Amino acid sequence: MSAYTIGVDVGTTGTKTVLLDTDRGIVAQATRETALHSPGPGFAEADPAQWRGNVVESIREVLSTSGIGGDAVAAVAVSGMVPAVVPLDGDREPLRRAILQNDARAHREVSELALKLADVDLVSMTGSALTQQSVAPTLAWLRANEPDVYDRAKHYVGSYDWVLTALGADVHVEQNWALESGLFTIDGDVASPVLDAAGLDPRILAPVHRPGTRVGGISRAAAQSTGLPVGTALVVGGADHVLSAFAAGVNAPGDALVKLGGAGDILVASDTRVVDERLYLDAHPVPGHWLPNGCMATSGSLIRWFQALVGGTELTELDAEATTSAPAEVLCLPYFLGEKSPIHDPDLRGVFAGLHLGHDRADMYRSVLEAIAFGFRHHVDVFTDIGIALTRVMITNGGSKSTLWKQIHADVLGIEMRPVRGHPGASLGAAVIAAIGVGALDGWSDTARFITLDPPVVPDAGRNAIYDDAYRNWRDLGAAVAPISHAMARSARGEGSDK
Repeated sequence: MSAYTIGVDVGTTGTKTVLLDTDRGIVAQATRETALHSPGPGFAEADPAQWRGNVVESIREVLSTSGIGGDAVAAVAVSGMVPAVVPLDGDREPLRRAILQNDARAHREVSELALKLADVDLVSMTGSALTQQSVAPTLAWLRANEPDVYDRAKHYVGSYDWVLTALGADVHVEQNWALESGLFTIDGDVASPVLDAAGLDPRILAPVHRPGTRVGGISRAAAQSTGLPVGTALVVGGADHVLSAFAAGVNAPGDALVKLGGAGDILVASDTRVVDERLYLDAHPVPGHWLPNGCMATSGSLIRWFQALVGGTELTELDAEATTSAPAEVLCLPYFLGEKSPIHDPDLRGVFAGLHLGHDRADMYRSVLEAIAFGFRHHVDVFTDIGIALTRVMITNGGSKSTLWKQIHADVLGIEMRPVRGHPGASLGAAVIAAIGVGALDGWSDTARFITLDPPVVPDAGRNAIYDDAYRNWRDLGAAVAPISHAMARSARGEGSDK
């Protein structure tokens, strides 16, 4: 029997909501933009009140456009960026804007905490190294710079966790927020050495739940604003990159997803728990499976920056121009926001190398597209090092609309890329999990029938050979420039030389 569920994805730049019919697939979807705030160097924030408004408006829209009554909806689940940090007061209301996962304000606290934890194997304990997205340094920054917020905070939760709480759920965090926060062990216990070193009270930690867990029902206030009945099931969703991979069919060991969003994600399904300091580790929604993965600081955001730099030319026009440019004549290091995995170095900077007066914007634009693909190849090297082979690779998100960029990825990686047609991303994954959580779908494999793959993009042997040589030069360039980037970053912060 058909049932309806709602999946919401609270993204960095917008909110997407889908209404899923478990027989027919997606029957309605709606999006709302989100404003980003950067009140200081390296700061990245968003307003939870805007998230709540976006979710309410988009739920009302999918019900209105589909003609489906709210009483037909069995459950709601929410996905989102991770690990955003939302401090809550005793009434479960945010005390300030959310601090997003790409926020780099706590660089000093990262260094200080790293010294205190020098003898602790954080990767084996928590699944990830201590980086700028770790939550403990962010909380230490709040204690030093916003003591009123810190003193009043009862819990810290993630973006999607709070949205579900705002709809009526109990306070909680989802398993992968817990993992990527660095505050919990891989098994879900409190990482006491981290909290002790940071001087944090474990009582600020909310209960951890797996995707598919029911954590309450729609409140009376949320029912009035959304049009859903009081008590409609609220089900734990998950991290956006995890649910995007799940909804793209990354389920069997060796399945992988290249996700070309504002940042760049690559995730590989594994039936064993693999930890490596160069990568992140997430739990797959399917119990007992894992998703070792990488996240680069820039991808689509770098392309949009270049597009603005050359006057806002349409990306389709830039693609057409770059198609005739020779591969890898110009090399770009894409570290315009530092870099997350696999380097974990916020002080790296972007570079264009190899330019001469005969080059034009098409050559530079192509080098930007190639830079992101080289970054993904760097991750594939890491996966190979730890014994994980990529057997089937899907490609999604806004960048996957570019024929040229898909071909560059196939040529650089030397792997067929399978575009997911009309992929709605994590919002679909959340809607499927909502259905599983209330028994409207039988099991985790049911997601496969909501996915359509386009014909694969096949690598060209000649260009692959060119890119093999260029990739080695790209790695050497990165190593050579890193000390200069570090010196420039220190200078920009007003720090003296360490020579």
